[in-house]
Amino acid sequence: MTQSMHTSSNTRKPAPRKSETKARDAVALLKADHREVSGWFEEYEKARVAHRKADLAARICKALAVHTTIEEEVFYPAFLAATQDKDMHHEAEVEHAGAKRLIAEIEASDPSDEYFDAKVKVLSELIEHHVKEEEQPDGMFAEARDSGMDLVALGEEMETRKAELIDAADPKARS
Repeated sequence: MTQSMHTSSNTRKPAPRKSETKARDAVALLKADHREVSGWFEEYEKARVAHRKADLAARICKALAVHTTIEEEVFYPAFLAATQDKDMHHEAEVEHAGAKRLIAEIEASDPSDEYFDAKVKVLSELIEHHVKEEEQPDGMFAEARDSGMDLVALGEEMETRKAELIDAADPKARS
């Protein structure tokens, strides 16, 4: 997710106005989300205290919920329409379904659950695999770039939808 979505728990920076930011294309936006969540998974692995693990797991789950939604509502339908690659599209959707099940289990739990760390670890591995599939040289993102999709317009649509989802989850997150 973006820096404007979540900063340290003590300070929140206002999101840049659309006119102040250079439009990112859809693939750049999704890759930035991947890097942010990957960093939080790395922090989680190093965390030793329950409240830190709970905070990181909550950030990861919220970020992935927003990310999967914008992919499923905006990027994946555009990808399928442009490429007709049902196999790649369907695999991505199935991977999302597995991730969402784990996210729900993690959100319904806390670090006192003896399976909490295992669930976060498996989610990390699932997301790492999913990211690799999307970002590899013959993956979804490369195919999207080669298809002639308007990735800048798609990125703007995704940014707008992402902001709506963040606002709906936490109206103070963007103020």
